[in-house]
Amino acid sequence: MRPPFRLTAFLLAAALVFLPACAAGEADPTDGGTASSTTPADADGDSGEAGDEKAGETAEFTDEAEAPVAEALRFVAPTVDGGEFDGTELAGKPAVLWFWAPWCAVCRGEAPVVAEAEREWGDRVTFLGVSGHGGPEEDAEFVADRDLAEFTHARDIDGSVWSAFGVASQPAFAFVSADGTVETVPGALSGDELDSRIAALTNG
Repeated sequence: MRPPFRLTAFLLAAALVFLPACAAGEADPTDGGTASSTTPADADGDSGEAGDEKAGETAEFTDEAEAPVAEALRFVAPTVDGGEFDGTELAGKPAVLWFWAPWCAVCRGEAPVVAEAEREWGDRVTFLGVSGHGGPEEDAEFVADRDLAEFTHARDIDGSVWSAFGVASQPAFAFVSADGTVETVPGALSGDELDSRIAALTNG
């Protein structure tokens, strides 16, 4: 016996309501099995908060990693050995700049002190010599004669590097801290004075 027409219509309507409700919770096989684009909850039931915290930590780390560059370090100069030196390479780490001239008798006398300091502190501090008032051959001869080739020497051809650090005459030193602070000290320094200043620069 065929069911009454009204009963058939009722059963068909119920099926149409029920089927979409079930299908809504199933994954569409054409989209790789992803049911929805919402962020899944973590083990505690929070949605997406852990990911947001990690993103914030990464951004903060990136900001901290950007080393401050002192304005005086924004220079590019030729080196005594024929290369080129970018002063911004010194940013973010302690550095000692020694300003000298090849014909300077005081600089010649101070050279062994600087060389010894570089040997002692070179693994913690970057040393840079900055020559002035001399030609390329004179500068190269000075570095070779005074046994200074263990660290880089830039040639300040136009005096702009000396001026940026406030150096008027040689010898002089500039102590650059990791946070970009620059202290320029005119005149020669003894070995003990140089060691003391470098120790303070490295907090050690």
